[in-house]
Amino acid sequence: MEKQFKFQTVNKVESDRQFPTEKASKGFVQYGLYNDFPEYLIYLFNNSAINNTAINATVDAIVGEGLVCDQSHLLDEANNEGESWNDIFKKISLDYKLYGGFALEIIWSKDRSRIAEIYHVDFSWLRAKEKNERGKIPGYYISDEWAEKYRFGQAGGLYNSAASTGMLPDLPFLPVFNAKKKNEEPKQLFVYNPYRPGQRYYPLPDYVGALRVIDLDSEVDNFHISNIKNGLAPSLAITTFTNADPDQRNEIESMLRLQYQGSGNAGQLMYMDVDSPENAPVITPINGNGSDDYYIAINNMVKEKILTAHRITSPEIFGIMTPGKLGGKDEVTDAYLLFINTVIRPFQQTLLAEIENFLHLMFPTAGEFSVGVQQLRLFNDGETEVDVVTSVESEAGEDKQLEAEIEQTDQQAENEATAII
Repeated sequence: MEKQFKFQTVNKVESDRQFPTEKASKGFVQYGLYNDFPEYLIYLFNNSAINNTAINATVDAIVGEGLVCDQSHLLDEANNEGESWNDIFKKISLDYKLYGGFALEIIWSKDRSRIAEIYHVDFSWLRAKEKNERGKIPGYYISDEWAEKYRFGQAGGLYNSAASTGMLPDLPFLPVFNAKKKNEEPKQLFVYNPYRPGQRYYPLPDYVGALRVIDLDSEVDNFHISNIKNGLAPSLAITTFTNADPDQRNEIESMLRLQYQGSGNAGQLMYMDVDSPENAPVITPINGNGSDDYYIAINNMVKEKILTAHRITSPEIFGIMTPGKLGGKDEVTDAYLLFINTVIRPFQQTLLAEIENFLHLMFPTAGEFSVGVQQLRLFNDGETEVDVVTSVESEAGEDKQLEAEIEQTDQQAENEATAII
């Protein structure tokens, strides 16, 4: 009889949560394939050490020493819950970096003459209503249970029948911020959603290109943890010749796990007593599917790509040391200044522009004022001085004091040259 061979493709295990798709469903627009893309970003934030460090360090740099204003009392209270504008600033800075956007609930005064209160709204709680005939988003539903209660499947099938009616009556809904509609809409939602090609409803974080390697970073950690905790598998294959029944096999397996599994039992002597050599178990070591060099290479690749996605050119500025590299003070200082000027200041100026706009609407009679972020700035000589970033800086990284000194020196040289002539 002729032998026949059958070949079959084994499907790859691949996560589809990494794709930030937008799909209109009944009542709202899904944020991700399973309507849980924000929760996925939170998972990566909490489970990748490199990603967590990069996001936290960036947010700390954005916040700096906090907001400052030439009328400082304007920053004291943002709402009746006692939150200051610095409290709001810290929250929207994290949302902006983590999700790529942020949201604020705007409450107008009773006479609609000014904004009375402003609250931060967790960006992961928002789901947009479908755009109207003018291509504008009319508003957003707000819930902290999207991934559980209102989750949709890949093919559009509902996991929860409560949303199948096309209405979400149990969820709060806020229209988008529009000062012209303040009389009929006393509560509105401001959503900062910068333009990004391909995205119609939701923003993406600036590090979106590295989501796969960030996920890989967390999975590599899980791989090593599982190896250590499970101890025996897949490091050893033990074959016995007792012809045991299922109960006896379970008893033997439980005994072996109890004696040798786990990191606490590493290095222990394995002892077995059998009635004859013929019944001795066969213990076969199973080599790992990669050497230490393989995982070192993966770790280095993951770190490099994650930091690149966050636009961190030198990890040393955040205390992440590179083995075999001795970064000099000048090199680290230059990298820090580059990061501040090209990454942090654009973040700050975007946030400051919106904060300043809302403060003018909260205090329409306050006159002219400006808002800035006070941060500690590091110069090439290693010294520091207070630097205030504002929303109207004409040049990112501008050192006005240094420029004034240069201008004064040039003027002095010009005067001396004129006097000689």
